[in-house]
Amino acid sequence: MDLSVVVPTLNGRDRLAACLDALAVDAPDAEVIVVNGPSADGTTGMVRDRDGVDVLVEISDRTVNVARNAGIEVATGDAVALVDYDNRIEPGWRNAVTEGLDAAPVVSGPVTPVPPSGADAGADRPDDAPGDDPSEPERNRIAGRDVTYFESGNVAFRRDALRDLDGFDEYLRVGGARDAAHRLARMDREVAWRPAMAARKELPTPTAADGGRSAHEWGWKYRGLAYRLLKNYGVRPTVLLRTGSHAVGDALGAARDVVRGESTPSRWAATGRDVLVGLTGGTSDGLVARRRDRSPARNPNGVSTRADRAVAKYDRRAETGGERVGAEDEGAAVDDAE
Repeated sequence: MDLSVVVPTLNGRDRLAACLDALAVDAPDAEVIVVNGPSADGTTGMVRDRDGVDVLVEISDRTVNVARNAGIEVATGDAVALVDYDNRIEPGWRNAVTEGLDAAPVVSGPVTPVPPSGADAGADRPDDAPGDDPSEPERNRIAGRDVTYFESGNVAFRRDALRDLDGFDEYLRVGGARDAAHRLARMDREVAWRPAMAARKELPTPTAADGGRSAHEWGWKYRGLAYRLLKNYGVRPTVLLRTGSHAVGDALGAARDVVRGESTPSRWAATGRDVLVGLTGGTSDGLVARRRDRSPARNPNGVSTRADRAVAKYDRRAETGGERVGAEDEGAAVDDAE
């Protein structure tokens, strides 16, 4: 099985280097594609100086789903894995990918957070990540449909599964992998889970004063939640109940932070306002997206919808004498510190 590994990154040079080192050890035969957002930390130069990276794609968009789709576009393997730049695959990962894809069109495995000294291991888990039990994926039943979520930064797809999904929905800033899980369930595509397909995530040191989300991030969380549920399921009581229960639970948690002195009433009010705005916008946009794409893919903002993601592309595959041909760049080279 020819495997392509897509690694989206943004301002994570040192952790990206550790990720690439791990891939070189356990998956030396894989085609490695790094998709670099508008980084300002010298990521471009570091990647271009390394052996083992087949393609570097530079994009101007900071949205991770755009980066994922940009990598999928240039991947040539009959299987495509997504590995976050701050994940380090464990020994045996490559074999677990092969075994998992022999059994199912999608396979994922656990990601164990490695916090900095004194930090909470669960403090920086992304919205795309499933539950905390590393032995099993998170599963839910929504509107009569069984949904199996996968680790957004540790997952592999057969090529036909990605084609049918049309990649990830670029409307979403967060929750793109969860949206893809809903769409896979709609198409009756199984998501396999392999504990041996393991990775470790190096968490950054928290920089927020209270270690939490900004109000804007809360707004996008609920915009994405409403969008993907309305897009995939329409207006249903179960969808409204799930959205409302999330909002009430987070509101109570934020209120407890105010009581404990860890937040302020004005911050709580600003967060509530952003949540309501996010829910309203996501609901409207989700219903529009549902009308725009009535196919099983439910993806009006996928790989096939645009052709201008890459600002520049550095492709070493032609230099190796392989059958794949790529250009050194698509215009002027991108400066490391743009």
